Amino acid sequence: MQVTYTDNIIIAGFHALSDPLRIKVLQLLRKQEMCVCALCDVLRVSQSKLSFHLKNLREADLVYARQEGRWIYYSLNSPQFQVLEHYLAQYHLVNQILPAPSCKDS
Repeated sequence: MQVTYTDNIIIAGFHALSDPLRIKVLQLLRKQEMCVCALCDVLRVSQSKLSFHLKNLREADLVYARQEGRWIYYSLNSPQFQVLEHYLAQYHLVNQILPAPSCKDS
């Protein structure tokens, strides 16, 4: 089975969501756009550690980065969350899963 572009988007999204610190960042960004320095202060992490996690979120296209002067501000990319929601909704539509066929000795 070949991995498609859409599969890669889903994989990157769920990988980005798999870390507790990245979840905290996203929870903060649900309320407002924030600069890196404010995120570091609230989360009590170093800028280098946070940069690694923000890179993951950017690569998954879950956040936007906007530079203003020497500061970078982050905000949520809502359409990307809708892509992940749509993917999960497909599993909600499964009414009945058929049993596996019997395995027979060849």
